[in-house]
Amino acid sequence: MSFILAFAGSNSSASINFELVKYTCSLIGTEEVRLMNMSNCPFPMYSMDYEKEHGYSNALNEFKRDIQFSKGVIISVNEHNSYPSAYFKNLLDWLSRLDRDFIRDKKVLLMATSPGKRGGIGALEVSSALLKRFGAHIVGTFSLPQFKENFDAYKGIVDADLAQAHQNLLKDFLKVID
Repeated sequence: MSFILAFAGSNSSASINFELVKYTCSLIGTEEVRLMNMSNCPFPMYSMDYEKEHGYSNALNEFKRDIQFSKGVIISVNEHNSYPSAYFKNLLDWLSRLDRDFIRDKKVLLMATSPGKRGGIGALEVSSALLKRFGAHIVGTFSLPQFKENFDAYKGIVDADLAQAHQNLLKDFLKVID
């Protein structure tokens, strides 16, 4: 059975990007969605020495399989100093060492949010380029600025224009993966 894989590029237990992914998944009607909470998925910092000594974890192999068997992937990346977090970059490093084509031809909806006015746009741009390098097909990107002002845990995205842009992008993504 086909499914959509969804996760945030953050391993924080209080990730606002995970909140955005969770909300996005709640808007998906009949599709099966596998929502991954990456705070439950610790990966050691990548190094060639560590790879030689320990190889690849079962969790990493399972995560790669989930990506490859999914019909599409939804990711919301967090931003540290205008770049994706070290956790997300580390995850991509591990996945690309395991299989350079880990996301080849996979349809991806890429999002970011942050407390600031730029909404993680720097991390979004860098992550888009990185994922494309590994063969991902970025269907679209969405930035939610000022998370605390524009998102409510019960209502979702409260700014009408941002909510509409998000819904349109999700609709386009769902059309492309069917």
